[in-house]
Amino acid sequence: MCYIQKNEIRTTETYESVVLFHFRKLEIPIRKNESQTFSILIYCFCKEGLSMDKEVIRLDHISKKFNETTVLKDITAKLHKGEILGFLGPSGAGKTTTIKIITGQLHQTSGKAYILGINSKQIDETIYEQIGIVTDTSGIYDYVSVYQNLEMFAKILGVKKANIEEILKKVDLWEHRQKLASKLSKGQTQRLILARAILHKPRVLFLDEPTSGLDPSTAMEIHKLLMQLKEEGMAIFLTTHNMEEATKLCDYVALLNNGTIVEYGTPEELCLKYNQQKKFKIKLRDGNSYLMEQNLENSNQISKWLIQEEIETIHSCEPTLETVFLEVTGRELS
Repeated sequence: MCYIQKNEIRTTETYESVVLFHFRKLEIPIRKNESQTFSILIYCFCKEGLSMDKEVIRLDHISKKFNETTVLKDITAKLHKGEILGFLGPSGAGKTTTIKIITGQLHQTSGKAYILGINSKQIDETIYEQIGIVTDTSGIYDYVSVYQNLEMFAKILGVKKANIEEILKKVDLWEHRQKLASKLSKGQTQRLILARAILHKPRVLFLDEPTSGLDPSTAMEIHKLLMQLKEEGMAIFLTTHNMEEATKLCDYVALLNNGTIVEYGTPEELCLKYNQQKKFKIKLRDGNSYLMEQNLENSNQISKWLIQEEIETIHSCEPTLETVFLEVTGRELS
């Protein structure tokens, strides 16, 4: 929502109903009993992208150079409340650099980045009261207990101690609360790092390769927790080179290659877009398997098998995100 004060008057209007409607008509929005100056203030404020209360991150044509090396080029993306956005690509694609720009740790060479309505170049340490970050360098204190780790960060963040029990139970570490952090397994350590990142119930959570190196069962537990946080309204910015993970978790994905977004959309949209050769994998009750292209002759045969109840399993053969990435870039993810 927009809140602009002038001459002791405060007005509230949505970006969509006031600004976007008039902007499409190439007019400056002027409301009844409001001066043109006041309307211009509303227009400029909203045009900067600060009015959409559900939009928590926006990247507008972000580029970044280190000396003469371009690591990000014309990156544009959005993340809304209750969504998971995945930035996907191999090491060196620019994923971690993007997080650092959004959180103010680096300044972009060109373009604009906003987080929670604030230009990333203008944020200060108070932004960390509203965001959580999990990276491969997120450390914990090895020689104090699990509970004491969170207790220290609770004091820093001004969080009530009651939150610690709630969070440790959520990440299934309550029974290990007295254990030294150095004695935790890798999966438990990752859950503790995640617990620390969500201890203050942030509006935005940044995850940089959160399940890298974890066994499948531990990764699945992390996935369940992330989906729960999403359902509670948290916005999650995920970077990973694990396309299977992204397919399960993400509402939208950006495929990064050499600092450029080469594809953007939902996982399903991208897989269907590159499903050029439509095929079906069929296994019959007699044990025989067939890979069949979609055509009239094969459709008739499949219909016949279905009528005769001879089909054990049938699957369509859409490409995975990984095969889409390979087709678009010619690069393997590993």
